[in-house]
Amino acid sequence: MKHTTIYNFIAAGALAVSLAACTGDYENINSNQFQPGDLSADDYALVSSMSNICGAVIPVDVNCNQFTDCLLGGPLGGYFADGANFTTSYVRNNAPDNWTSVFLKDSKIISTLYTNLSLVEGFCETSGQVVPMAVANIIKVAAMNRVTDCYGPIPYSAIGFEGAVKTPYDSQEEVYNKFFEELAAARQTLLDNRAAIMSPLVDKVYAGNVDKWIKFANSLQLRLALRISYVKPALAKEKAEEAVDPANGGVIENNDENATWKNYATATNPMRTAIMYNSQDSRPAADIICYMNGYNDPRRPSYFTDSEWKDADGKFLNDAGGKSLQYVGIRRGWQQFSTSWSVKFSGINLPGNTPALWLNASEVCFLRAEGAAVFGWNMGGTAESFYNRGIELSFETYGVKDQAADYIADATSVPAGYYDPSGVNPWNGSLPAVTIKWDESATKEQKQERIIIQKWIANWTLGNEAWADLRRTGYPKLIPVAYNGSNVVDPAIGPQRQPYPSAEYTDNLANVQKAVTEYLHGPDNLATKLWWAAKPNI
Repeated sequence: MKHTTIYNFIAAGALAVSLAACTGDYENINSNQFQPGDLSADDYALVSSMSNICGAVIPVDVNCNQFTDCLLGGPLGGYFADGANFTTSYVRNNAPDNWTSVFLKDSKIISTLYTNLSLVEGFCETSGQVVPMAVANIIKVAAMNRVTDCYGPIPYSAIGFEGAVKTPYDSQEEVYNKFFEELAAARQTLLDNRAAIMSPLVDKVYAGNVDKWIKFANSLQLRLALRISYVKPALAKEKAEEAVDPANGGVIENNDENATWKNYATATNPMRTAIMYNSQDSRPAADIICYMNGYNDPRRPSYFTDSEWKDADGKFLNDAGGKSLQYVGIRRGWQQFSTSWSVKFSGINLPGNTPALWLNASEVCFLRAEGAAVFGWNMGGTAESFYNRGIELSFETYGVKDQAADYIADATSVPAGYYDPSGVNPWNGSLPAVTIKWDESATKEQKQERIIIQKWIANWTLGNEAWADLRRTGYPKLIPVAYNGSNVVDPAIGPQRQPYPSAEYTDNLANVQKAVTEYLHGPDNLATKLWWAAKPNI
């Protein structure tokens, strides 16, 4: 059923959220990079539409990207900490409505996505091509998965249906079922059209390679299967084993198959711009640096810049245990802010031409490792082999492949203790003493923690994915935030979701009330768990 081409998923959905401006004005990073004579009018329109669809996954708009990934996913996933004076924020569990509404209301995500999906649909109907629409639907699932994992129940199946303005919600279970349905349909279309050619101008992810899109669709399905592993174990097993079945085209196995949007060769990655604004609004969190410092991880120079905590001779300060503070992260949700100390912490090393990461081969290996070790699924190999391969692939990505073997064999290193050289945000606790080397005799719980920690490190910058794993599995264990501005969130556990925008209660009241009453199964606040967050005792 064709969707109508209007911003109609919610009454106010046509309007961009009026955000607290903290990123200023930036150049249009979505401008045409090709000469008008390169393409026909129809082909140029397809290039534009597909670019806009891709830009809704990890938002191409700097302001939107800052809210969804730098200030929400990054800190809640343990990667980033606020490096600026945000006294209300996601990580402090007191973000204002115009922050928490971004994933659902900002016009750069759902409105842009569905408007351009409709344009691609029209192009395919006119041209007789089927591959672009199949690819667009795969990207849609990748984008909308981030939205539902922020809130739970969302408008999905009825978005734009017959001009609907006040759109009904789907339960999160219904959304996930629809995801699986759409991925299967797109995969079959691509399997039936493997010889088709899509211009590299249209496809900045895989340069028109249909087989790689099939692998991405299957890898995304595997990610979603693990997400529902505790709430729908039988369906999760079915979808995971289906995803890795070579008869269905296989999954991403090598780094040249990674799903990355290569849009920033001539423009700047918006995450880089958002991070660097105002003397670096975001900096590395103490959590990720403590783990990687303890593991002596050789990927650190690729992730972080050196700290400025140095003595009078220009040497790095030492922590309480006498170790050099070359890389130092900020405790998330700091208590008091001052640029006199914030600028001394390590920075995030993200070059401006870095492609937007959606899903990589390393993550796929860790998904297969967890499927095999924790749930007993047939993942096409052993958990240990996938675990080790996941580490190798990540090391390869950052140019330290020759050091992977020693890292994998390390059976003694554990996460480092937290030390705050500013003295402003002390914490006397300790992170779990989890080593790196695979231990086949470990319990399933211990195996899961080891897998998730290494997956978390390898998925650097994919904060919303890390936050989802934390809510699903309880791992990795993070340092509790220094300040908790909520009376419903346990700081040791962290927020489980974001509340619905206040505009929903004026523009779409009946539908949002039904979603909360019938689907959310708890109050519309930060502490209510999502449908798939069903693991006992976390």
